[in-house]
Amino acid sequence: MKYSQQGLTAAQIAALRIFSAGIVLLPFACYYIVRFPKNKIIYTLLAGLVGNLIPAFLFTKAISKNIDSALAGILNSLTPICVVIIAILFFKDVIKPKKIVGVVIGFVGLCILTLLQQSVSFENSGYALLIFAATILYGINVNVVSHYLKNLKPVQVTAISLAFMAIPSGIVLWWNGFFQLDFSDHVVRNAVIASTLLGVVASAIATALFYILVKNAGGLFASLVTYGVPFIALLWGFLDGEKITWLEIACLGLILIGVYLANLPDKKEGRLELEFEKEK
Repeated sequence: MKYSQQGLTAAQIAALRIFSAGIVLLPFACYYIVRFPKNKIIYTLLAGLVGNLIPAFLFTKAISKNIDSALAGILNSLTPICVVIIAILFFKDVIKPKKIVGVVIGFVGLCILTLLQQSVSFENSGYALLIFAATILYGINVNVVSHYLKNLKPVQVTAISLAFMAIPSGIVLWWNGFFQLDFSDHVVRNAVIASTLLGVVASAIATALFYILVKNAGGLFASLVTYGVPFIALLWGFLDGEKITWLEIACLGLILIGVYLANLPDKKEGRLELEFEKEK
């Protein structure tokens, strides 16, 4: 997103990201739409709206204002907490206290780790609220997919939702003069390539993988992928010659403990499932 800013506006980056993802998945959407349950279309469109389209614009707008990356990372990691709150308030889910404690412990570990690596600047922090809004939308999306679309194939949901989101994205591109840009300019051309790759990889492919995770492991566990970002960041740093301190390792351990608690099955539930299998 930052690289794309060199030749495109924030709105153009977000719109091109979703538009390119939708176009790539369009052939799959045309194939699946014929046999797709009609009563699931509205939830699929909602998933595309709150899970991809609107967050793309929120994140791009925030990053275009050069908000602090550490602050953005912390706010993005509020996603699992939003998933839990929305599940309880709007879907009336019963979530075990130990799962909630696990989510909070993981978040605390991530915050400490982020603060150890760099100080947080609150310059333009007002725009960080856009990222917070995006995490709320992610929380809604995870719950919608978990409750209404879990029995469908993840590729179906991804293809149809993003293909439909390509329509408003294309309109935004047209309104913002994207098609009048000088594509012979290498700066513009490179920005377009970067935004397109962002759409294909970070929207189309990543969304399909995320929905597969939701289907097989549940919405709460899937949302905990945001806690995995520090692991990848430290790994790249280690490969680049950076030293990892014991304090950072301790924070990673705290995050893992939180993830473990958040996904620890209830013993009683496990026995019931076992008995049910025996009866079958």
